[in-house]
Amino acid sequence: MNRNLALEFVRVTEMAAIASARWMGRGDEKAADQAAVDAMRAMLDTVECEGTVVIGEGERDEAPMLYIGEKVGAGNGQKLDIALDPLEGTTVCAKGATNSISVMAIAEEGGFLNAPDTYMQKIAVGPAGRGIIDIRESAEENLKRLAEAKKCKVADLTVCVLDRPRHEELISEIRNAGARIKLIGDGDVAASVACCEDSSGIDMMMGTGGAPEGVISAAALRCMGGDFQGTLKFRHDEEKERAKKMGITDLEKIYSIEELASGNVMFVATGVTTGTFLEGVRFRPWGATTHSIVMRSQSGTIRRIVAEHHFDTKPRY
Repeated sequence: MNRNLALEFVRVTEMAAIASARWMGRGDEKAADQAAVDAMRAMLDTVECEGTVVIGEGERDEAPMLYIGEKVGAGNGQKLDIALDPLEGTTVCAKGATNSISVMAIAEEGGFLNAPDTYMQKIAVGPAGRGIIDIRESAEENLKRLAEAKKCKVADLTVCVLDRPRHEELISEIRNAGARIKLIGDGDVAASVACCEDSSGIDMMMGTGGAPEGVISAAALRCMGGDFQGTLKFRHDEEKERAKKMGITDLEKIYSIEELASGNVMFVATGVTTGTFLEGVRFRPWGATTHSIVMRSQSGTIRRIVAEHHFDTKPRY
């Protein structure tokens, strides 16, 4: 995969972040998400590639733009699969809270699991936990393994969990094991990436969230040397049938990080609101500043980009 595409794709997330940041704290989730979708769609068409959205805003009849199967890009160049979330954390953005991002993962054709829009049980860790986690084991056992790998006590570990009623049992188990918990309202891609950031204070992410976000998280952790496992959790038979149509035959399969995101992958994200690993958009009299991260699995290079956008020379903003 052409490494120069990484900088082309970060321009896409920058534009989506700036557009959605206009709606931060204004209480309108749909408007914030639509602004991000429109901006991302417009910018994607300037990138020299033949892209197919494999993780997007839903099925074609459910989303006006960036739906699963949509063709994006300028129509020439390498064929790529694209997993995206124009605004991960729509509620977070609408409330003006932390950790909303615009995010994309890019792979060579066939590199991503075509995950249906259902739930996924997930576990994510940074490099220290690579190869030791097992989603089939209890939270207590996984915490013990990670503590041993990090040469610390379970009480020193912090687990990030989505604050949902479905996680009451998991939260109780983590607390009984002696670990600390950081509850978040939304945004488990950011939480997964935070496991690889020493400064974040997050050691592990556990729980059930969106399956598409699981694939994007796996791509990020591939680039950062972390680990990730997931298994689909269907809410009803209709989701199971949709998964079968998408080529998934084993509905109870436990997916490794390489099965979710294989081959050479890229990950790009731009902060919308300030969070654990990215600063949010800051509007200035002359424009805005953005903070992004760009990663490639092939080289392991991680770039952090602070950009100044001058609106008088970029009328599209």
